[in-house]
Amino acid sequence: MERLRVRLKGAVQGVGFRPFVYRVARELGLKGFVLNDSGGVEIEVEGERSKLEEFLVRLNRDKPPLAHIYSQDLEFLPSVGYEDFEIKESRGEGEREVSVLPDIATCDKCLKELFEPNDRRYMYPFINCTNCGPRFTIVEALPYDRPNTSMKKFSMCKECLREYRDPMDRRFHAQPNACPVCGPQVRLLSSKGKEIARGREALKALVEKLAKGRICAVKGIGGFHLMCNATDEEAVRELRERKRRQEKPFAVMFKDLGQMKEFALPTKLEEALLLSPERPIVLIDKKKELAPSVAPGLKKVGAFLPYSPLHHIILRELSFPLVATSGNLSNEPIVKDNDEALEKLSPFCDYLLVHNRDIVRRCDDSVVKVIAKIPTPIRRSRGYAPLPIKLGFPLEKRILAVGGMLKNTFAIGSQERVILSQHVGDINNLSNLEAFEEAVHDLLKLYQFEPQLVVCDMHPRYETSRWAQDFSRQRGIPLIKVQHHYAHVLSCMAENGIKEKVLGIAWDGTGYGEDGTLWGGEFLIADYQSYIRAYHIKPFKLIGGERAVKEPKRVAISILFHIYGKDAFGVVEERIKGLSEKEVELLYKAWSGNVNSPLSSSVGRLFDAVASLLGLKQVLSYEGQAAIMLEDRFDGSVNEAYPFEIEGRQINWVPTFLALLSDKEVEKIPSRFINTLARISLSVAREVGIQKVCLSGGVMQNAPLVEKIKERLQAEGFEVYTHRSVPPNDGGISLGQAVYRNVQSL
Repeated sequence: MERLRVRLKGAVQGVGFRPFVYRVARELGLKGFVLNDSGGVEIEVEGERSKLEEFLVRLNRDKPPLAHIYSQDLEFLPSVGYEDFEIKESRGEGEREVSVLPDIATCDKCLKELFEPNDRRYMYPFINCTNCGPRFTIVEALPYDRPNTSMKKFSMCKECLREYRDPMDRRFHAQPNACPVCGPQVRLLSSKGKEIARGREALKALVEKLAKGRICAVKGIGGFHLMCNATDEEAVRELRERKRRQEKPFAVMFKDLGQMKEFALPTKLEEALLLSPERPIVLIDKKKELAPSVAPGLKKVGAFLPYSPLHHIILRELSFPLVATSGNLSNEPIVKDNDEALEKLSPFCDYLLVHNRDIVRRCDDSVVKVIAKIPTPIRRSRGYAPLPIKLGFPLEKRILAVGGMLKNTFAIGSQERVILSQHVGDINNLSNLEAFEEAVHDLLKLYQFEPQLVVCDMHPRYETSRWAQDFSRQRGIPLIKVQHHYAHVLSCMAENGIKEKVLGIAWDGTGYGEDGTLWGGEFLIADYQSYIRAYHIKPFKLIGGERAVKEPKRVAISILFHIYGKDAFGVVEERIKGLSEKEVELLYKAWSGNVNSPLSSSVGRLFDAVASLLGLKQVLSYEGQAAIMLEDRFDGSVNEAYPFEIEGRQINWVPTFLALLSDKEVEKIPSRFINTLARISLSVAREVGIQKVCLSGGVMQNAPLVEKIKERLQAEGFEVYTHRSVPPNDGGISLGQAVYRNVQSL
């Protein structure tokens, strides 16, 4: 007889791991125990060596589908004479190394029970088990046990308690376990806060309101959605007006794949993503139009399927899909609490469906796009956060990396993993800064994480960087600033486990450069210690600074002034309608006199300029709108490109725009422009000669561009790496910040 001690780290709590271990040990006749602790799961089993070895095989081969084992420590020890196998009480002391599981979509077994009239949980919107349900949004502390969740205020009834205590039951230690007798309940309120109905009657009334074209705020897993009929143009337009959201597309929740395929054309890979336990919003091609105001002027729709029992109940009773957009004021955090919803969402909606299970932390829906046949996060949040990014190397210190200002995530890193936060959003007002600070302190507390180093962006005006300075001063720990595009490249390197020097192509809208200009068209030779700005797009002026970021016409006019000087006036008048001669004259004076006209090398702004010159968009309603419109117009059968020149370390775009301006085949201009950028990438890669190439930055969300770059570089033997686990946009730079100069010698 021998004793085997196993310590497991990873996502091994809240996934049914202990009852799984209990069943395997009992089947093999082994004695001992299993328990949760702050590091993960600890197991001791006694028996014959052959049985212990079989136990190990089954532990890894047959583990629950949601479990992820990141490390496994084994010891064979002398027997101590255990008399039985038991599940022991959890231990909370020690360093928090266990991974908190994300919120997981309702499983098939729970769905079957949900719609079974004879089941005691029939139509109960909080049904769950160890294979599904909320995790990250309800846990208050580790280890993940009911007293450490927002479910602690609900005392289980006799039947739920029996399930919870039975190791052979699917709901053994399912921490959110509940039923209509003992669990959370829903209520439907008017926009004034008056209760209309509760329980099943509230759900029935909600469905009736949605069917009549009403706008409803619905409390979900990580916050509120604003919902309305996605095929009712009047309702969708009304939602836009109330939310003051001009053209930015709304996400649409469909009942099932069958209903989705009436309106969209998902590929097999996109179908797999839509049906995955993470249930992200997936950007897929439209088949026919929903209400025109859902995603105006775009070829894709952000589509997703129900992921909570509440969603399933609502959609099952309706014959149409629902707009399901984040419940918030424009540019503010998603609302998560009932009182907050009455205060902030009442002006937007006619009714509110609330419930009394508290949401511990905000967690918006994730967004995924298939780029070059790889599922790429555009927003990494519900379903993915806070699962760690596994590094192929150890970190020297405990890091807090605060990320950027737009699409913010922050990260904590230690040992061989980095934990990215859920999507926080744009830190451009006080509410979002407060939400950011709340989320940082929450994650530090959850993991009892004491950082030894803080890392932020170099930009002196980023609120996150100012916050990091104050934090480092208060804690008495060092602060490091990392250049924005270098962080993009490091992020791509880290998630792909690259240890060698790379050529990083980092293209985006803007980022503060070391020379004080605005970068965004960068070719960097990089490793984890330093980088060289090998090549970059020739700088141009952004007339009006921040205004140019929102007005493509200003970038286009600057390009024309650069090419033609004062002779550009006629071209401006011909290409950009609605500008008076006096306005053009004032813009020229600002451009020629360098009045609030900072230099930029941004590829994102070049996309804006092309969209403006084509008359597609002169003023943006949301970030990236012009680039999306050009992507939609890409034609894969067009192979031609425009000329360009490499002058020293700069890529001169003047020949590109001269050819573009004289191109009579207007419909082919977007394709030729994208092809040109791919050829520029190949030319620079040849010049640099480094085999590993990393693509990052917001521009690398452009699917045809990434496909063309990969196609050209791979044809000549380059190894091209893109993002798979974190966004290529600024939502991924906290990972890059976390690994900067914090890696032991590779």
